[in-house]
Amino acid sequence: MPTDSPAPADTPRTPPAPAVQVPAPFPERAALPDPGPAPTLRDTDAPAPAAPGPGSGPDLPAPAAPGSGPDAPRGYRAVFAVAEFRAVFAAHLLSLLGVVVSELALTVLVYDLTGSPLLSALTFALGLLPYIVGGTLFAGVADRYPARRVLVVCDLLCAACVAVMLVPATPVAGLLALRCLVAAIAPVFTGTRMAALTDILGEGDLYVLGRSLLRIVSQSAMLIGFGAGGVLLTVLSPRGAITVTVVTFLCSAALLRFGTQDRPARATSGGGAGGTLLKESLSGARLVLGDRRIRALMLLFWLPAMFVVAPEALAAPYADAIGASPAALGLLLCAMAVGHIGAELFVGSALSPRNRSRIVLPVAAAGLLPLLVYAVRPGLPLALAALALAGAGAAYVIGLDQWFVDAVPQELRGRAMTLLTAGLMTVQGLGMALAGLAAEFFPVHQVVAGSGIIGTVCTLLLVAEARRTDPRRMSHTEERDGADRHVTSR
Repeated sequence: MPTDSPAPADTPRTPPAPAVQVPAPFPERAALPDPGPAPTLRDTDAPAPAAPGPGSGPDLPAPAAPGSGPDAPRGYRAVFAVAEFRAVFAAHLLSLLGVVVSELALTVLVYDLTGSPLLSALTFALGLLPYIVGGTLFAGVADRYPARRVLVVCDLLCAACVAVMLVPATPVAGLLALRCLVAAIAPVFTGTRMAALTDILGEGDLYVLGRSLLRIVSQSAMLIGFGAGGVLLTVLSPRGAITVTVVTFLCSAALLRFGTQDRPARATSGGGAGGTLLKESLSGARLVLGDRRIRALMLLFWLPAMFVVAPEALAAPYADAIGASPAALGLLLCAMAVGHIGAELFVGSALSPRNRSRIVLPVAAAGLLPLLVYAVRPGLPLALAALALAGAGAAYVIGLDQWFVDAVPQELRGRAMTLLTAGLMTVQGLGMALAGLAAEFFPVHQVVAGSGIIGTVCTLLLVAEARRTDPRRMSHTEERDGADRHVTSR
């Protein structure tokens, strides 16, 4: 299945390692008029608490989290020590490579059939636009049904859609409709997988590092996949290259079916009534966006990603403006991903959970500032350096992942993460479109610099809101106000 990633772009036995038992779900928020304050953030230096397993008494110790022993591996190695995660990782890698190859091959196929550059470009755009539809209307699936079942069915549905693309009689309109359907399924798959990682890896540092690894793979696969797709198209027809995606979807489904545990659904209500799925999806979106803390964190994922895509969207016209070669254009398109991968690996492996949490707001606030270099219409070396730094700025999401999973109640987690994925892809598509529109009226370098300025201002406002809604800060304020009231009441 397609995956989540913070920038274009959130995938991907031996007996499975013991997974952290998550606490029992809160009462369903849908029945409450006010979702209430966000849960208090845990100290990210401490491992996530594990609830006692079924049937355990008060005197029995809680099961240990994966990688918690004195001689257990640390960092990214600890994540790979969990057998279930290895299956999820392999499934993610296979399906993502297949999706990237199929996107390139389908674009070529549509152009071969129609000779229309517009329809060919529309094929790429249709990979982003349906995300918001699927993420909003079908988000309830992620919490209503067992995660493994949802993931496998999504993979099989996508494999079936791509298989129909291989039929020579499928018209161009059918190809585009199938592309939309795959894109609508993608946020459900990705949100379900993100929520399932908290069952597999727990809610602490292993989850954060697992999400980081999937993002790194997403960025790397974009670079490798387009290259592999180009090579395949030299020896295969476009439909032959698309066949690869059918195989990768089926392999992903098999890995998830036989490599992960079957866990119950998160939602405690709904009773399986088919008529309530849309209601559950919309009510979940309303509860998530209605919570001030969750809304601030979600926007902190979305808004910087919306503005940072401007230089990638305008890479071709900028390369032409500075007289760069086609090879230089490729470097401009790769520089941000390279910076992101390097920074995320460093932050994930070299910084402690506490320090990753500390850098979230400062790095988010400064992440778009490198784009201001475009104001002086830089040459290739300086532009590449600025793009790499802008990509490195996305490393703040490692700590933000922990804040988000701490803030979202368990019974809303699948819907919240599905909405997060859908919104992330949608705002990136919107950002590309707005950058292209602005470039019709202003020079490209001014548009990119303007994106950096406007994006920084918006991010600073979000940073202030995230500080105000920090439960630890709010609890200190409440304690102080309570003390003041006590003094004045004497």
